[in-house]
Amino acid sequence: MLKYNPLDCLPSSAELPDSDDTPVDNELQNLIPNLLEAILALAWSDRTDWFFGVDMGIYYAPSKPPLVPDGFLSLGVERFIGEEGRLSYVLWEEDGTVPIFALEVVSKTYGGEYERKKIDYAQLGILYYAIYVPSRRYRRKRDPLEVYRLVEGDYILQPNSQVWIPEIGLAIGRERGTYLGRTREWLYWYDQQGRKLPTPEELVQQERQRAQQEQQRAQRLAQRLRDLGINPEDI
Repeated sequence: MLKYNPLDCLPSSAELPDSDDTPVDNELQNLIPNLLEAILALAWSDRTDWFFGVDMGIYYAPSKPPLVPDGFLSLGVERFIGEEGRLSYVLWEEDGTVPIFALEVVSKTYGGEYERKKIDYAQLGILYYAIYVPSRRYRRKRDPLEVYRLVEGDYILQPNSQVWIPEIGLAIGRERGTYLGRTREWLYWYDQQGRKLPTPEELVQQERQRAQQEQQRAQRLAQRLRDLGINPEDI
């Protein structure tokens, strides 16, 4: 008897649009989640069971348009899908794994981050939803960073400006720093002790400083040997 599998009739990621074609109206909407992904890539370099999407469509039903957060994190999925990566995040291709975290970066034009998108992400079952307002001009009525946890179908605002997410094993928060040469406030991941995880630029700078310190120590040692009448090159 021929067995019918309804999943075989669903469109693949290659057949679906890879975005909603809505342009971002502020480059921070991509830079901020890109930095969060870059930090994870360093912290979780030995893990392949996670994926962080930036401005990528999440398809959850074949007859409905995708949800497109500015950034989202899924655990328990393959990090890399082929050399070209994912075109979209399609739930029926990810064994139904719903992202655990979604981020919206509010720009000069509100896009339903506090209303419609909260409902959509809650219905999808995304456990944590963060809303970040990067511009001080638009922070009059909202906290700069709000992190919500899904509790019995409703999002509950979590206390504190740095929010621990036990399911991820990290906290998310904000502080000033430099990314791609731009110094301003950014979002960062933190460990359980509240220490900020390093960014790629910070690691490069730390390595550069260590190299300079080693060079200076070597120069001081060489000078001491010369003072003793010893040629360092003869050692």
